[in-house]
Amino acid sequence: MPSPDDDPLPEAVALVEGAMAAGLRLRLLGGLGVRVLCPDFPPRPHRDIDFACAGKGRRDIAAFLERSGCQPDKAFNALNGDWQMYFIAPSGLPVDVMVDRLVMCHTLDLRPSLGNSSLTLDPADLLLSKLQIFELNAKDARDITQLLSGVPVGDGQGGGPFIDTRRFGEILAADWGWWRTSTGNLEKLPKLLADSAEMIPPQARFDPAAQAARLLDVANSVPKSMKWKLRANVGDRVRWYELPEEVAH
Repeated sequence: MPSPDDDPLPEAVALVEGAMAAGLRLRLLGGLGVRVLCPDFPPRPHRDIDFACAGKGRRDIAAFLERSGCQPDKAFNALNGDWQMYFIAPSGLPVDVMVDRLVMCHTLDLRPSLGNSSLTLDPADLLLSKLQIFELNAKDARDITQLLSGVPVGDGQGGGPFIDTRRFGEILAADWGWWRTSTGNLEKLPKLLADSAEMIPPQARFDPAAQAARLLDVANSVPKSMKWKLRANVGDRVRWYELPEEVAH
């Protein structure tokens, strides 16, 4: 567990709150976003800070981060700033800012989440940002488990943060590749949790396997687009995901 002195969450939250106070759309994603939504669960160590912002305001976000003491990689940002920016926080941690979209194994449009009043992306987008990873590692599997243990799947009628089934179904119904990777990861979860029960946080509010099953039902029952159906005919014969490379800073 991170000690108070090396925990990046307070610094990350302060930057988002400062941006929001200045009228700028900056939101947490990644594991720190999960921690904001699930504050009672034990945190995992973090080695970086991940943000999302809108392309329309990215120059204002960059200026704000610099005023806040973040050192920009000017060469990287000049070449790649239309989709990603890179800084070093005052603490020394690397800061990645995804602009408009998260491009990894699949592409997730982040803009619908940037209009909310939360410190983070919407929970459905946070979950999708993890489920789209074809080769899950332990930290991503743990983030998925924590989200499904702490945030209800539903339509939001109960109040508070929720994993929006409408948003989830909308993404998966439009793209067979998205559907294939995400449902594959959800199907793996029960065995993963049976083999590594310690991933389920203590005092979990919800059964993560049951919530995963509900999302699978949504994924399988939502009406699919024509594009989805045509790609489904090809199936696994053609690779349906990208293998993202580490971007050098």
